[in-house]
Amino acid sequence: MTNIKPADRLSSVQEYYFSRKLKEVADLNAKGMDIISLAIGSPDMPPSEATVKKLCEVAHDPSAHGYQPTVGTPELREAMAYFYKRWYGVELDPKTEIQPMIGSKEAILHVTLAFCNPGDEVLVPNPGYPTYTSLSKILGQKIVNYDLMENDGWQPDFQALEQMDLSRVKLMWTNYPNMPTGGNARRETYERLVRFAKEHNIVVVNDNPYSFIINEHPMSLLQVPGAKDCCIEFNSMSKSHNMPGWRVGMVATNSTFISWILKIKSNIDSGTFRGIQFAAAEAYHNDDAWHKEYNYDNYKRRRAIAEQIMDVLECKYDKDSVGMFLWGKIPDKYQTVEELTEKILHEARVFITPGMIFGSNGERYIRISLCAKDGKMKEALARIKGIMTK
Repeated sequence: MTNIKPADRLSSVQEYYFSRKLKEVADLNAKGMDIISLAIGSPDMPPSEATVKKLCEVAHDPSAHGYQPTVGTPELREAMAYFYKRWYGVELDPKTEIQPMIGSKEAILHVTLAFCNPGDEVLVPNPGYPTYTSLSKILGQKIVNYDLMENDGWQPDFQALEQMDLSRVKLMWTNYPNMPTGGNARRETYERLVRFAKEHNIVVVNDNPYSFIINEHPMSLLQVPGAKDCCIEFNSMSKSHNMPGWRVGMVATNSTFISWILKIKSNIDSGTFRGIQFAAAEAYHNDDAWHKEYNYDNYKRRRAIAEQIMDVLECKYDKDSVGMFLWGKIPDKYQTVEELTEKILHEARVFITPGMIFGSNGERYIRISLCAKDGKMKEALARIKGIMTK
């Protein structure tokens, strides 16, 4: 075994931060520390009753347990098209312009494999979701970061982008509403992204799972005329439908791009359990009252507690940001962000995410998740007050 070595690609990445850190938190909990996690964006609330009922109903059908089509069931694709028409006003052909996915991480993998050769370049936001970087590295692409800055509302700086050598860039990753910063989608940004894609022959991929969380005006990149010709959009049920463990997402774009992505996907997996697909289709029909309660009211209440935590920590934050996280800039008195987050973890027994894991532009920020019960968040606030006011 001493002569066996891993593939070279492993040297370019590390274990995912939360995978590694959650093991540390588990060890602390095993020692009786009772850590409150305000770190992960995993909704703690249930899917709708109709969704769970449909899952159980299909699971009891003896004929429902075989392999399913990689393209997804017609019922799921039609529900996804209905969802885009209902909430975004975007028309999608359910047969040719939608591909169900086993979550957005899978979609990042498949799209990169479908569009990029080893050595091609991809534009990745800084700060941004770490998987855009890690998967590209694993697959042999060169990462070209573009800056998102607080004074621009975390929107791309197109003047800076135009000054780059873009000749080898195949994909540009965007994510609005932005994670981790909470910067909201803007129509002018989306319009400029479509022009940028067409002018430079680059495929813009917009990752859009957060548009319903504390956000009264959900937007889609595909609302821009012509976007479907040169852009791809991901959406996910993890956040908007309280279904992170179900692993249901989607890709929406033109039929040609979908056919390329399907070539990859059909060689990697064998479809999703029929019960999950039918239940997901049911969830896409949740009524407005369900969305208001679970995607707005509950998170808005928790957001108020998170703002109090930021105030106690003397962090600055944008009151107009959206999504299921609150992003705040730490005081100058801390040399590094981990100086603060490790203090909170080990003294207050609260796990908060340091912004540096999202890129160099996040090095002076922290991120608080709203995915904890109100009582847990209030307890976290009390604990943090206890150590910060000594």
